[in-house]
Amino acid sequence: MRLRTPIRVAAMAATLTVALATPALAITFGQLDTENRFPNVGALIGEVDGEKFIFCSGTLIEDGDGGWSNLYLTASHCVDDGQQMWVSFDAAIDPEAPETASLRPGIAHAHPDFACCGANDTFDIAVVVLDDEVTGITPAPVAAEGLLDSMSKATLRAATFVAVGYGTVREDKTGGFKPFFFDGQRRWVEQTIMNFNSAWLNLSMQPSTGDGGTCYGDSGGPHFLNGVVVSVTVTGDIPCRATDKTYRVDSPVSQAFLSGFITP
Repeated sequence: MRLRTPIRVAAMAATLTVALATPALAITFGQLDTENRFPNVGALIGEVDGEKFIFCSGTLIEDGDGGWSNLYLTASHCVDDGQQMWVSFDAAIDPEAPETASLRPGIAHAHPDFACCGANDTFDIAVVVLDDEVTGITPAPVAAEGLLDSMSKATLRAATFVAVGYGTVREDKTGGFKPFFFDGQRRWVEQTIMNFNSAWLNLSMQPSTGDGGTCYGDSGGPHFLNGVVVSVTVTGDIPCRATDKTYRVDSPVSQAFLSGFITP
């Protein structure tokens, strides 16, 4: 994964070298959310040396009370625990001046075991608790524990997953980094499953088979299955053309973490 680098900086760095860590992620071969199909997906904005940047993506999720929510789900590598951050649910944000967007402040809470114990499970899940409930936007449900495990192989193979996010975009199949650009707009794309294990859901982002996926610029964005968040974006292959490696939110580890924020 790429470290917590603002999207604008990460996109420029990507044009200079491929010999970096695997990417923090955004949307490739996707569609602009011009119909506001995913209003509960917002951009995560942080501050570096007094200047605001779009860091990652994430989702306003249900808090268990059945009404409005102030819980924003993202990835741990997007935040520092206890950090002041901001979220905007605007469909388009000026990447040169994200402070002009509708910003909602909050405090980030990373998983306490993030990056502690190797690649099998990086505990890469976080919640930003916003200062106020977000009214007028319906929060997304989070998958119940073991949802993917309960599904048959045939059902999973036939399933359509949807990734949503802001950040660096790829719409051209030509090689290198020339096809990449960043405009701060929310996009979505459909995907199919490759495989999964106890912590990870690996999704296809191979354009030759009709899939899209995520790429340089922002992690933490949701992967929906039938409108339910089943995982968050974490990493993938460097050219952003093959595998989208996402962190399951229906695992016991994720569910235990989220239980500290969601009312039973």
